[in-house]
Amino acid sequence: MSLILTIFALVFVTQLVSWIGQAVLMELAYALYLKVFHSTTDVRLRALKKEVLTTKAELLKTSAQDQFAKWAKLRRSVDKGLADLEKLNSEAAASKAAFAMKFNSAIWLLTTGVQFFVGWWYRKAAVFYLPPGWFGPLGWWLSFPFAPAG
Repeated sequence: MSLILTIFALVFVTQLVSWIGQAVLMELAYALYLKVFHSTTDVRLRALKKEVLTTKAELLKTSAQDQFAKWAKLRRSVDKGLADLEKLNSEAAASKAAFAMKFNSAIWLLTTGVQFFVGWWYRKAAVFYLPPGWFGPLGWWLSFPFAPAG
């Protein structure tokens, strides 16, 4: 690929990431990651949330004084469900933090890291030439350290 196309592609990808936003891209990528690799955990988390909410709604409808045995059983069920939900949420948060670190590293490599590589790879290639004598003796300093004079 020529130098100008490489620079164009690099600037285009960098500006696209900047325009969309790194946080938005991370959320979209994490949702896709969950669907592909952790679909059972996501389904289990949603089912547990739904179960806790229905049990809590039933608990609120039950009188603590009139039906104490049923209320106590529902209360223990809600407490156990909330503890399980908290455990799953902490696991999901740890998974998301690890994914975010990997995703941010990949975005940095895709934008900034590739800029360093392109600069190193094309360090001796001139992007454009100026007519000789425009800068006089400064031409050598402007071409320093790798570019050809002129």
